[in-house]
Amino acid sequence: MSAPRTLLDKIWQAHAVLTRPDGATLLWIDRHLIHEGSFHAFGMLDHAGRGPHRPELTFAVADHYVPSHSRAQPIGDPEVAGMVQQLHDNAMRHGIDFAGLDDPRQGIVHVAAPEQGLSLPGLTIVCGDSHTATHGAFGALAFGIGASEVAHVLATQTLWQRQPRSLRISLSGHLGAHVTAKDAILAIIARIGAGGAAGHVIEYAGTAVRALGMEARMTLCNMSIEAGARAGMVAPDETTFAWLAGRPRLPADFDAAVAAWRRLPSDDDARFDREVALDAATIAPTVTWGTSPETALPVTATVPDPAAEPDAGRRERLRQQLDYMGVVPGGRLEGLRVDRVFIGSCTNGRLSDLRAAAAVLRGHRAAIPGLVVPGSVPVKRTAEAEGLDRIFRDAGLTWGEPGCSMCVGMNGDLVRPGERCAATSNRNFPGRQGPGARTHLMSPAMAAAAALRGAITDVRTLGGAQ
Repeated sequence: MSAPRTLLDKIWQAHAVLTRPDGATLLWIDRHLIHEGSFHAFGMLDHAGRGPHRPELTFAVADHYVPSHSRAQPIGDPEVAGMVQQLHDNAMRHGIDFAGLDDPRQGIVHVAAPEQGLSLPGLTIVCGDSHTATHGAFGALAFGIGASEVAHVLATQTLWQRQPRSLRISLSGHLGAHVTAKDAILAIIARIGAGGAAGHVIEYAGTAVRALGMEARMTLCNMSIEAGARAGMVAPDETTFAWLAGRPRLPADFDAAVAAWRRLPSDDDARFDREVALDAATIAPTVTWGTSPETALPVTATVPDPAAEPDAGRRERLRQQLDYMGVVPGGRLEGLRVDRVFIGSCTNGRLSDLRAAAAVLRGHRAAIPGLVVPGSVPVKRTAEAEGLDRIFRDAGLTWGEPGCSMCVGMNGDLVRPGERCAATSNRNFPGRQGPGARTHLMSPAMAAAAALRGAITDVRTLGGAQ
């Protein structure tokens, strides 16, 4: 009888090519996702006189630097245009599938790959981007890698890794009205801290997680990295299989694949290195007040006072965050003025996210400007077919083209210095959305509520908002 195994154990052992005496494992990589930043890795391969070992297992998409304005216009920045062209050229000369700006599959890589059926249960998936953890929502082991590791995967389709420890986070009960996966993951990070899952892979479990749709599960796994985790995972189930059915890049025998995927969930008596439990009913619509996702609080809460903090180091960090964000100790989060909103990103740029924001904005005019950026071309086309773009435009917000956009600000979509932005993205570090930008993380519905009122607003107070 074999020992009970976790989902992580099962995937790790199935992909171990060999293990060194020091414990490092050479893992086979099933899917390699690349974007504009991969030019460093291709340069390393060219220098070594090598090409990709299994180019058919790599998928390239332009997302980080691409403009949010009309694709009918050329990219104005010649450096950015050169990076997108370089990705195209590297993909073409090596036979790598590429979704450029004129491709109907284009979008943020962590939105586009699942849509194509490239993210499947039991796979190992890597990308030169920390939010690769998103794909763990399908029961895959997915994590971000550095430039030299991108080159290693291209050249060998393998990667040396040490198996992380396992952390199961169980979310029992049910999320309340207007409380989303974004609120849940912010509450989790606030509970365990920005480094609380360092060295671990998180497996999310419990009735509240099982009740989430796939897009919500992707939001949950996406921000695992903000808790310091190597990856986040949700065991595959009927929700997973139903979402995947009919996708373009599925195994030829889908039924046989599903039968194998049913054996992936952690064994009932599998042991985890750590366990954390939360009651979903205690989670409220949540926002951040500082410069780390761990500064998340219920929207009805007040900003902490450093004077009440006994630890000198933490007291100083709190003061620094308060100064940068321009918020007052003891001040209420609800009612704090914001200057603009951003709805999008690999965290919250999917169709369900846009629907949630549109439900709040429908028939109303925003008090402040905002940018809404769908996560992919398929998301954009479906949203437009449903009339969501008209709702956003009628509210006075800008409807953009798919890409990372203002989440990271690499494409020129920036928050002005000193301005406060209600954002559905994943990070609120100083300068993340531009020098001096002040970012408050929240759900799409909460961002839409902030747009209506021009201030952080409890979406539950808006009555009919869904």
